[in-house]
Order: sequence, then structure tokens, then C-alpha cells
Amino acid sequence: MRAVRLDRAGGPEVLTLQDVPLPVPGRGEILVRHRAIGLNFIDIYQRDGLYPLAYPTGLGLEAAGIVEAIGEGVSRFHVGDRIAYASGPPGAYAEAHVVAEDRAVRLPDDIAFETAAAAMLKGMTAEYLVRRVFHVKQGHIILVHAAAGGVGLVLCQWAKSLGATVIGTVGSQAKAALASAHGCDHVILYEQEDVAARVRQITDGRGVVVVYDSVGAATLDASLNSLARRGLFVSFGNASGPVPPVEPLRLSRGGSLFMTRPTLFDYVATAQELDASAEALFGVIRSGAVRIEIGQTFPLDRVQDAHRALAGRRTVGSTLLIP
Repeated sequence: MRAVRLDRAGGPEVLTLQDVPLPVPGRGEILVRHRAIGLNFIDIYQRDGLYPLAYPTGLGLEAAGIVEAIGEGVSRFHVGDRIAYASGPPGAYAEAHVVAEDRAVRLPDDIAFETAAAAMLKGMTAEYLVRRVFHVKQGHIILVHAAAGGVGLVLCQWAKSLGATVIGTVGSQAKAALASAHGCDHVILYEQEDVAARVRQITDGRGVVVVYDSVGAATLDASLNSLARRGLFVSFGNASGPVPPVEPLRLSRGGSLFMTRPTLFDYVATAQELDASAEALFGVIRSGAVRIEIGQTFPLDRVQDAHRALAGRRTVGSTLLIP
């Protein structure tokens, strides 16, 4: 089969497409023949060494396809089942991949492979953010950075369906229009406006109850300065670089603020949690509350171009590799 491999950390140039043996599933594992593969910022963090990997290695955590073979003891799936997964191990950038059966979910017939590959990691991230890290409710006013990104579009729609007023930040007029069409009540162009000042204006000086920040270093000050008293700063990504250390006294002076740095994998740690998160995601997709936007697709042999576009924040919605 064809698979993307890398033998060191670095830029997109370290990603090479190679012919490798088809893997054989071991005990408790399934071999998945991919129909679509999702790209995510965590892939970039792993590629450039921010999140170290053991080399040589594959890359990619998310895909959807059909079970082609099962290992000993597998009871959760059968050959021919439609499945999706979003928690690795790294190696999804390939025509097929072996994953543990308890890290995959059954894909309903009415959810397309492309939709699942575009939605699993981003959608389950949005699920735990709006339902479990902070329980978004009717009347809440929230701030979402990168509102036109893959997670942002899902998160804004989901929060809106729960009754929240959603403020989003974006980098262009085109992305502002996209965010507005996907749940944002107010859109701030972060390169042209003072984000925190605009948030205070929108909220009559109060600030927002929660900030969802996947951008990182570039938005730290705006995030903390946008929060209401006892507000929650949720840092869940580093698109502009890692967040610098925050002095606890800064949280105190900002209004007894809270700060957390969650990761999806701690919220889908068991098969039961994984199934529940995926079921909630498929439910909001099925109901129409959340529309999954696939902004761009690349063939597997253009993986370097895909990474450059994603890292350069030149993408909208979700990005797919098609094997």
C-alpha cells in the first residue's frame, strides 16, 4: 500500500509517500481500508516536533473506511463494517491502517465517509468543549477564536444550537462570511480590530463566560482580557505557537479567572466515552444543527501541499486527503 512516512521532525518536506507492506492486525486490532483521511493541527505539531514522535513513523490520527481484516479476539467489529476513528495511533495518512477496535466507532449508513473523516476529531473536540469542559447553555455569551476553521465552524454551530450568543474571530472578510453562516452572531476581524475591546462593547462591558482558543500565543492576551469575572479560558491548540506561561496572579487580577488546557484523548479515554461522543456528534449532524464544511481536498501524493495550506491558515473548514 501507499503510506506517508517521516524519519525526522521538520517542515512539510519531511513527509514522503512510500510503498510499504500492508499491515496485519494483531489481537484486538482491525485493519481499515481508508476512503477519506482527515487533517488536523495536531498532525502539524507532531510533524514539526512540538509533540514528539518515535521515528520512523507515519502521521495522521483520523480517517474513515471499511474494515478489511480483524485480529484475534475482536468482537466490536466485523469485516465489511463502515467505521471511523480519530485517536490514532499515528499512521492514518495511508491507504490502510491498523487501529485498536476500542479506538474506532461504527459509522452509520447515513453519514458519508468524507463527512466522518472531516468531522470525527474536530466534531468530538467541539462536543467535549461545549458539553463537558464548559456546559454551554441558553443565554451564555462565548468567544471562539479561529471561528472559520475546522473545529471553529462545528463549535460555533453547536454552541448556537444550545442557545448561546457566539462571538467569533477570523482573519478575512471571506472567513467572516463563513463564520456568520455557521452560528456566529458577531464576527471580529482580529487583524483590524482590538478583539478584547470589541468583546467588551458587544457584552456591555461584562465580557464572555468562556473563551475557546486554538490559536495559542498570538491570542493569549485577547482571550484573558475578554473574559467576564470567574470566566474560563480554554486553550486547546497552538496554531500560532505554544502559549507562554501565565502567572496565577494574572488570573486573579483578571477577575478570579479559570484556565484549562484539555485534550480530546482525555475525554474519550474509554470505548464508552468514545461511543457517546461520536453518537452526540452524529446526532447533531443528522439533525442539521451542525453542517460539516469540507473546504479542500488533496490526493495523498500532495500531502506536503496540504500541510503548507493548513499551517499557513489558508484553509477553511475541514481538509481531507483522499487515498
